[in-house]
Amino acid sequence: MNNVLTNTSQEVNVFHVPVMVDEVIYYLSPAFNNQQEKVIFVDATIGGGGHTEKILQYFKIDIVVGIDWDKDAIDYCKRKFKQYKNVYLFNKNYVEIDCIINKFAGYQVKGILFDYGVSLYQLRTPSRGFSYQTNGILDMRFSQTDLTKRAKEIIKESSYEYLARIFKVYGEERFARKIALTICKNRQKINTTMDVVNLVKSTVPQHSRRKALARIFQALRIAVNNELYNIQTALQKAISILSPTGRIVCLSYHSLEDRLVKNVFKQNAQLKTLKIITKKPVTPLIAEIQANPQARSAKLRAAEKLEQINA
Repeated sequence: MNNVLTNTSQEVNVFHVPVMVDEVIYYLSPAFNNQQEKVIFVDATIGGGGHTEKILQYFKIDIVVGIDWDKDAIDYCKRKFKQYKNVYLFNKNYVEIDCIINKFAGYQVKGILFDYGVSLYQLRTPSRGFSYQTNGILDMRFSQTDLTKRAKEIIKESSYEYLARIFKVYGEERFARKIALTICKNRQKINTTMDVVNLVKSTVPQHSRRKALARIFQALRIAVNNELYNIQTALQKAISILSPTGRIVCLSYHSLEDRLVKNVFKQNAQLKTLKIITKKPVTPLIAEIQANPQARSAKLRAAEKLEQINA
């Protein structure tokens, strides 16, 4: 396994740099400030545990639940939080959030965080295949045990129409059809991330290559992990299990994610299930972007669960 995970002395802050930590704390704090008993905080995408670490420092919480589909992240957090008896970690897809919380009967879910970003560890590990900047296996699976179809299989087995559609819809790429056609003509030669990179570079104008690469890799990742369905399903389940006055915070990194969160919040606000706290998405401060360029595209939305009034 990568040294990032095995060399304990170097583990601090190397798995991932958490984004907008102060803002996350700010929007969650009203849910925890009353020092209530038997409360739960759920980090539905715990990653390297950066947000959870700060939550534990700021608030007195009886149960902290960390969920991640990536086993490497859970293994990392098991070491990171081994001294905490109130932290429970689950190597699961966050669409199972309701089943996980059912294990803690009698507790109120007062805060839930979703951070939809890809971790630095995932991007920097070539064998995971998430980055177009390093050569590696065309994988892109968040879970390497639950999922069998990798990005490589999608490229080699999918029709031209399907590839063009996911590049257009999931990547919002203007050269979607041209790239799909090039890939289909050369698909038997494609085995690594650099194979895809070179084909994209040969297809689009030089000034568009960087954005095209980011969009194509985003589209493949979304398709491999069924991300948009999972986000919408898990978010609605999370709202359902959230206790009255509890808060939910979502960090998104591209327009598709942010639009889904916005629409789910809006629908629940219309049903008087939620009160939207952030009328517009909150973005990182310039200082944070300078210190951590990965934060530049982040958008935060927050909402509060309303008391249900019986008719």
